[in-house]
Amino acid sequence: MSDWIQSVDWASMWLSTGQTIYMTVISGVFTFLLGIILGLLLYLTAKDGLYEQPMIYKVVASFVNVFRSIPFIILIILLIPLTELILGTMIGSTAALPSIIIGAAPFYGRLVEIGLREVDKGVIEAAQAMGASRWQIVWKVLLPESLPSISSGMTVTLIALIGNTAMAGVIGAGGLGTIAYNEGFEAGNNVVTFVATIIILLIVFLIQYIGDRMTRRVDKR
Repeated sequence: MSDWIQSVDWASMWLSTGQTIYMTVISGVFTFLLGIILGLLLYLTAKDGLYEQPMIYKVVASFVNVFRSIPFIILIILLIPLTELILGTMIGSTAALPSIIIGAAPFYGRLVEIGLREVDKGVIEAAQAMGASRWQIVWKVLLPESLPSISSGMTVTLIALIGNTAMAGVIGAGGLGTIAYNEGFEAGNNVVTFVATIIILLIVFLIQYIGDRMTRRVDKR
């Protein structure tokens, strides 16, 4: 056991853990905001939506479908010019954020749309009968009623983000993916890879636990 402990550079491991958490939290915030916007656009502009606009719906749906379908490792490579334009570099934890966000936001946007579609149409019709404006329906009916689905969808998305940060680490983004690949796989040190995997699993379990509690808390049904 002591040989295992000594074979791991714990300072680098904790630094990598911090980088993974940093990428997950920052990308999670932007993914949440962009996903809500995309989900609302898809729901509101669809056929029979409150703001039915077929052309806008087709554009947004095409964007979501395209970026949701591209494998993440390929998306990182495709977005290297954009990343360098925005941040001036393609290496490091911050440089990985644009690709992680663009890859995850369309996925979460679809989950938000599904949550909005699950809202009972009778509730919407009742709000309209009471004279509520379309924006009042969005803010006071649709979003509150779909909050459990939105919350559980965000939990799923955050766990997917952990996987994306690990893949981004393979091309120099830092985090547990980098240390598992460079100091674990390439150096033939399976202990490092094992420890990095355990830490990732612990982060995932923590996210799932917090997400489940939040979902139960906001679910008034």
